Amino acid sequence: MLYVHVGINVINLEKSVEFYTKVFGTQPVKVKEGYAKFLLEKPGLNFTLNQREEVAGNQVNHFGFQVANKEEVLAHKERLEKEGFFAREEMNTTCCYAVQDKFWVTDPDGNEWEFFYTKADAEVYAKQLDTCCDTTPPLV
Repeated sequence: MLYVHVGINVINLEKSVEFYTKVFGTQPVKVKEGYAKFLLEKPGLNFTLNQREEVAGNQVNHFGFQVANKEEVLAHKERLEKEGFFAREEMNTTCCYAVQDKFWVTDPDGNEWEFFYTKADAEVYAKQLDTCCDTTPPLV
């Protein structure tokens, strides 16, 4: 099995473990002082939380899960809303040269996660930059 590894810095380990337990739908495989590890089989992801005294918002653009269809997007949205999350929905939006159905949730440190389904390719980066995952188009 091949795992992608992502490690992020967090301020409050307990709140972050709670958030990611709900988002991933599973408990961490390891929790130690200042550290937690989630190991997901599908997708193959080794995801760690590393506690720090200070974290400056979304240090990466965003994270996400690409799913097979709109129904999966809506199922994850419903699941996370039942967990008490606010989900920002964007259906039939053009972003990153693709037409997508998606929604967003934000972790306790400001990192954004999208669950999305790509319906088609698009010729433009975004129809409206303020509704795209990155409000700055790539340099050309």
